[in-house]
Amino acid sequence: MNETGEDPAGAEPTVIEDPAGVEATEGTEGPANAKPDVPLQARSFAAAVSYPVAPGYQVNVRSGPNTGSQVVRVLPMDSRIQIRCQTRGQTVSGPCGTTDIWDNIGPGQYVSDAYVKTGSSGFVTIRCA
Repeated sequence: MNETGEDPAGAEPTVIEDPAGVEATEGTEGPANAKPDVPLQARSFAAAVSYPVAPGYQVNVRSGPNTGSQVVRVLPMDSRIQIRCQTRGQTVSGPCGTTDIWDNIGPGQYVSDAYVKTGSSGFVTIRCA
């Protein structure tokens, strides 16, 4: 596969399933993959991308998108996370900025995007349902 996502050999499309259970077929736009508000690249590669947490921080993982939710675990320093989906919640200030975006990293597991180096001040993947 080249840098644009095309398969120069003309092989069959690769089916990629992300941890949120969204399945997409790389290189196709057909009705089986119709998800109107999400670009194909975000659907296809959501599971393949991991992001580092802010260097030097242990990050709380909470049961909901706010600091009042229970801490379910703590990510060690220098962790990387895969973001399943993102949602709006409580505004938090951290080393990566001030934001109300929270990253869902597993069922009932949320991390403030203020502690994740996504390279963006906005959404980088699909919104949580």
